[in-house]
Amino acid sequence: MNRNNKPMKITDSVVLGEDKPVLFSGPCAVESFDICMEIGTKVKAWAEEHGFSYVFKASFDKANRTSSGSFRSIGMDKSLEVLQRVGKALDVPLVTDIHESYQAKDVAEVVDVLQIPAFLCRQTDLLLAAGETGKAVKIKRGQFMAPEDMQYAVTKVRSTGNENVCLTERGFSLGYHNLVVDMRGLPIMRQFAPVVFDITHSVQQPGGQGGTSGGQREFAPILARAAAGTGIDGFFIETHPEPAKALSDGPNLIPLHKMGAFLEMLKEAWKVGRKYQDFEIQ
Repeated sequence: MNRNNKPMKITDSVVLGEDKPVLFSGPCAVESFDICMEIGTKVKAWAEEHGFSYVFKASFDKANRTSSGSFRSIGMDKSLEVLQRVGKALDVPLVTDIHESYQAKDVAEVVDVLQIPAFLCRQTDLLLAAGETGKAVKIKRGQFMAPEDMQYAVTKVRSTGNENVCLTERGFSLGYHNLVVDMRGLPIMRQFAPVVFDITHSVQQPGGQGGTSGGQREFAPILARAAAGTGIDGFFIETHPEPAKALSDGPNLIPLHKMGAFLEMLKEAWKVGRKYQDFEIQ
């Protein structure tokens, strides 16, 4: 397939869509500075060891939780302060979600990549506000969106003059409380922009635990290897030292102590995928 995946520049040294895979990884939500530092320090070391560029990820607000009683945030200002401190301490770029157009400008002053949640991938004003910041924009494909229709989200961002945009796969809704990944969607979307595979949300079971989301992390390595085999540009993995105690999305988080081996496996699969990414049958 023809690709129009112009590289997405995150920093001068971290570029998505070239010859080095980019890893977006951290806890689901900003819980505390200490937790973020513990995770970021270890994941950065493993990423460097296995040949990934690294972007630290944590959400400053979980605005789309199933239940109003679930943890959302320690507060926007406090969360952004934690992210800023982590980025400086580890010397890594940062990514976090925005949910409202008015958030784009303030959040862009702290992070390097603005992530558009899957549920909001069609929100024109949000996409335009993100693009207008000049920061890289990472759009998650909605569970209800056809892969080919994500080109229009990319076009909305690029209409602001911002070419630094990518797409992220996180599974399709199949019935209730279940997601499946159609691997055909990865090369289809890669025609329009660089593509990242969201490993942990692809094994999520939305709302599957009666007001909270479940997950099947045992399938994460299988889906990760399959996606890497398509030769995509990057990976999104949420992790935590104690997933059972995480304040958000615990059932699908990768245990932190497993991340080194996970990245080693992922890189080997990615190298095979890149080697054969242009093999086609017409």
